[in-house]
Amino acid sequence: MTIAPAGFVSLETIRLYAEWQGEGPPLLFISGTGGDLRKKPNLFDGPLPKAFTTLSYDQRGLGQSGKPKASQSAPYTMQDYAEDAAALMEAAGWKRAHVMGVSFGGMVAQELAIRFPEKVDKLVLACTSPGGDGGASYPLHTLTHMSGEERARHMIPISDTRHGDDWAKAHPEHYEELVRMAADDPYAGEPGHGEGALAQLEARAAHDTWDRLGAIKAPTLICGGTYDGIALPETQEKLQSRIAGAKLEMFEGGHLFLLQDRRAFKEIIAFLKD
Repeated sequence: MTIAPAGFVSLETIRLYAEWQGEGPPLLFISGTGGDLRKKPNLFDGPLPKAFTTLSYDQRGLGQSGKPKASQSAPYTMQDYAEDAAALMEAAGWKRAHVMGVSFGGMVAQELAIRFPEKVDKLVLACTSPGGDGGASYPLHTLTHMSGEERARHMIPISDTRHGDDWAKAHPEHYEELVRMAADDPYAGEPGHGEGALAQLEARAAHDTWDRLGAIKAPTLICGGTYDGIALPETQEKLQSRIAGAKLEMFEGGHLFLLQDRRAFKEIIAFLKD
């Protein structure tokens, strides 16, 4: 590892904030929409660093990473995100690594595995979608007019389809805690925060790997939540159908199944270590 355990990494096109922990085979973890390593708990509080040298980062436009100004003529693209990931691996001195992408990070991981197949050892795609005719994840870009609390209340029963109105009425304290957690954004006032988040959502809306998934040659595990209304279970099946030899595992939970089903990380670690 040639970069510091935590800090800024200046790449050719952008400055990213990255952290790494653990020992073992290298694993690049690519986070989801709005990912910010300052928000706790995060992946470093979970089991992955106990099994792998785990590297993660704030993606462009997010957290402490650079927030280049996006425009209609120069939007953020999924290619940008994949190239950022590849360049970060180079900065880390990693020729190859396992790659795990969650939600939006899974979209980036697809692009990375397609564009830079030589860099990906094994691939984990969690609660994500290919876009195009394979199906897109829920259109978060259509909710930007809502306040944080409005978005939270709208998305809770979609993120986990068990958490509808009847569940909310039966579990008012739990429901309000979910609203608070989803709406809370302590870094909302930072310069460029809103613009970077919007640029990510616009790139997400344009994501489409459906006709290119056959180019993924890395052994792949696709996993999702049985009650996920953002990245639908049937979309996970479509992903599997396009990636040769891919395994599919569904878990008891919604979009946050990694936190809801204790089996999930055990299965993922076993797949990567096999």
